[in-house]
Amino acid sequence: MSYNHIIVNTDAKSPIAEAYRVLRTNIQYSNIDKQIKTIVVTSSGPMEGKTTTVINLAVTFAYAGNKTLLIDSDLRRPKIHEFFMLTNKRGLTNLIASRGEYKDYVLLSEIQNLDILTSGTIPPNPSEVLSSNAMKEFIRKASEDYDMVLIDAPPVGIVTDAAIISTYVDGTILVANSGQVEIEAIKRAKELLNHVNANIIGVVLNKVRKNNKDNNYSYYYYNVGISKRKRKRQREII
Repeated sequence: MSYNHIIVNTDAKSPIAEAYRVLRTNIQYSNIDKQIKTIVVTSSGPMEGKTTTVINLAVTFAYAGNKTLLIDSDLRRPKIHEFFMLTNKRGLTNLIASRGEYKDYVLLSEIQNLDILTSGTIPPNPSEVLSSNAMKEFIRKASEDYDMVLIDAPPVGIVTDAAIISTYVDGTILVANSGQVEIEAIKRAKELLNHVNANIIGVVLNKVRKNNKDNNYSYYYYNVGISKRKRKRQREII
């Protein structure tokens, strides 16, 4: 993996890159009363594109001039360091264990305004690490120093990590692979997040095939910032 896999960096004029910009705008205007600065991105199961989504979204925010921190909290199968070709010897878990200054563990990316905190050493107790007071305090401090903090988390339908993080961030985005995920899996993921009162600000439906005259391409559909009335109706339907 490399920067070449980040489509908003390599093909800024593509429909997918534009869709990420639309998602960024929708997030910025999704809550008028409270600014959303910390977001966890998860999915119902593996291989649905959550990591690709959170990386491209982070780059999109950075390109717009927002000081952005991208955190890999997938402490079971971390991938972000591979995309950015960074070392993963020290990262989030090492920060939490040391209770040190988080800035000492943050790495600079080649993209202006984008900093990275890799997962660090794989721990035997990921859920305990993510639910710790030290983790919550770190996110609080980071939200004061950055315009946007984006967190990649494991699938919520498999482990509790994403649900835990959703309790202390401003918003949660659920990613779904249109060609893979089953309806019941999405329902279950949504129920798990609702159970902890997560603020689900939107759903990303990816890998949808759309035809045009020349070729087929994948694009992303976003439903972010729905009104409370619509959200209530959505819960009745789903």
